[in-house]
Amino acid sequence: MRQLILLLTISLLIAVMSSAAPANAENADRHIEMLDFDSFAPRLSQEDDSIYVINFWATWCAPCVREIPAFEQLHANYSDKKVKVLLVSLDFPNHLESRVIPFLEQHQVQSEVILLDDPNSNRWIPLVSEQWSGAIPATVIYSNSFRGFYEREFKYEELEEIIESVL
Repeated sequence: MRQLILLLTISLLIAVMSSAAPANAENADRHIEMLDFDSFAPRLSQEDDSIYVINFWATWCAPCVREIPAFEQLHANYSDKKVKVLLVSLDFPNHLESRVIPFLEQHQVQSEVILLDDPNSNRWIPLVSEQWSGAIPATVIYSNSFRGFYEREFKYEELEEIIESVL
């Protein structure tokens, strides 16, 4: 009887682990790069013919979560016009697998995403913008001829208006 219970327990455990594999496999497909600020900083000043939209957000920030669809729509509608959207997560690094990746999958985020892993925010926040208090959401939009910093939540139409004025 003990052997039968042990066999059933092992079988059940294998079945449960097998059914969990597809979800874990999906998470493994989505690679999110973790960078410290010094590694990320060059992304704030690329000099080419593109417009860069860099949004600082976190899964725990309600206004950030509300505006993600606007950035996704911008990514979808303007990728052929050299508009590049980068979503910079400020979530804790240990929440990457448990919160960030599941959030991105649930919301089917297609924009590029990185996780900024640099706890010395007092050093790097003013390097992003002297105007930045540190509150999120915050967005930098720049090109060779334009640079704007916005510490607020966006709607798609507002983003589109800025992009159209820069194009």
